[in-house]
Amino acid sequence: MTSTDKYLAELKQWLADTADEPLEDMAAFFTKRLSDYEKHMAIWEKSYQNLAESLPVWCKNILDLGCGTGLELDKIWNLNPDIAVTGVDLCQGMLDKLSEKHSQRKLTTVCQDYFRYDFGKNIWDAVISFESLHHFLPEPKKELYQRIYQSIKEGGVFLLGDYTACCEEEEALLRGAYLEKRKRFGIAEGSFVHFDIPLTIEHESDLLKNAGFTIEKIWDAPDEATLLIARKTKRKGK
Repeated sequence: MTSTDKYLAELKQWLADTADEPLEDMAAFFTKRLSDYEKHMAIWEKSYQNLAESLPVWCKNILDLGCGTGLELDKIWNLNPDIAVTGVDLCQGMLDKLSEKHSQRKLTTVCQDYFRYDFGKNIWDAVISFESLHHFLPEPKKELYQRIYQSIKEGGVFLLGDYTACCEEEEALLRGAYLEKRKRFGIAEGSFVHFDIPLTIEHESDLLKNAGFTIEKIWDAPDEATLLIARKTKRKGK
């Protein structure tokens, strides 16, 4: 049995064991776990640093989608303390902790669903998101990536650090379980719940490229979050 086969067998068993567990509201999930959130997320320490070091040195303002308590921002501000950040998150408790940690920084926090938040046009040097977008289906992400593309200045970047599916089978298994649970528990369309439905790197990249981005680099090291560096380049004929 290969490592992938073993992983998929364990995943199928976990899905069977948790089939009757209801899905938790997204904001409530993170509010409940706020006290030990940073300790839990410390496993991504190197990935936070990789994301920070991948940000172009000339960036002056960034938008962070699903910023949480700002673990990626801790690293970014260590490298560039003058950078201005707007952080968007569903959980007010997370944003309060972020503001507490970085009261002296150029920081604006927005407690809102980032699928509805107005990013503006040609505003940001960079947009970043870390371990957030794997909670959403590709259909809404397609539109989101188009809006992110429009909001970034020409030459700017979108840095996406996230959990990705090892293969199409994992992607399909998790998506199927997610949709079945939403239906069985009568979860209204537009309500956000906590459940991982990652895409493969190929499918995530396709969404970004279809939005207009050029994929410059994919960092997919073992035991680290996958990091996709997508740039907004000048389109031909413009």
